[in-house]
Amino acid sequence: MKKLIPFALLASLALPLVAQEEAQTDEVKQPQQVEVKKTTTMWPAFFAVSQWPRTTDVLGLRLTVPFSTSQENVTGFDLGLWGESIDFEGIAVNVLRNDVRDHATGVQVGIYNSIGFGDLVGIQVGLWNEAVTMTGVQAGLVNVAGDAEGFQVGLINRAETMHGYQVGLINVIRDAELRFMPIVNIGF
Repeated sequence: MKKLIPFALLASLALPLVAQEEAQTDEVKQPQQVEVKKTTTMWPAFFAVSQWPRTTDVLGLRLTVPFSTSQENVTGFDLGLWGESIDFEGIAVNVLRNDVRDHATGVQVGIYNSIGFGDLVGIQVGLWNEAVTMTGVQAGLVNVAGDAEGFQVGLINRAETMHGYQVGLINVIRDAELRFMPIVNIGF
């Protein structure tokens, strides 16, 4: 049984390479095609190590050991230490960091959760949560949002504009008449 684990790990690393080779040989066999299609690799289970393998889309499960930065669109479950993508839909449980550059729909759980330049529709749970626009819930020690609709609960909550509630020791809504309120702050 113990001998099968390294073999299974090696096989999961080799699968994306085999699929990429098959896609390239199919293109060579059909040179008369005028339209060139962008090939993407989708797997129900995807094992990503650092920046290998490079693929556009992941559909299903992405295991990131120790981190993964080369997959643009992830849909499904993202589990590991550090996950990064451009768009994300699903549940991301990365211990250290969940980093989405553009748009995230779903749940992020980790120490540091970030939607760098885009929208969050869902839930962030961690020590530090940030999003440019947030529709949903942020729960952590520090919650930061630009435009927020929903609920922030934590030690420190900050939003530029807020349509919802903040519960915590320090609550700041910069675009409100009462910019600072301890315990509970409400934005309209």
